[in-house]
Amino acid sequence: MSEFVICINNGSNPASLIVGKVYRRLPDPEAEAHNMLRIIDEDLSELDGYLYPASMFVPVELPEEAKQVLMAVGS
Repeated sequence: MSEFVICINNGSNPASLIVGKVYRRLPDPEAEAHNMLRIIDEDLSELDGYLYPASMFVPVELPEEAKQVLMAVGS
């Protein structure tokens, strides 16, 4: 899966996720085995990200320049 995803459903997390926003996905094979993704969300206080259901996101491939910018700001 891509290292970036777009939120398509913020369900019970409207304060933490914005529908349509691109988020950085952190690798977590154990979480992914349970259909969860580790995401750097709006809180930004948890550098290890938070777990969310994978169904709340779709993967997206970004141009290299966009990736660099998002990585720099901690997207």
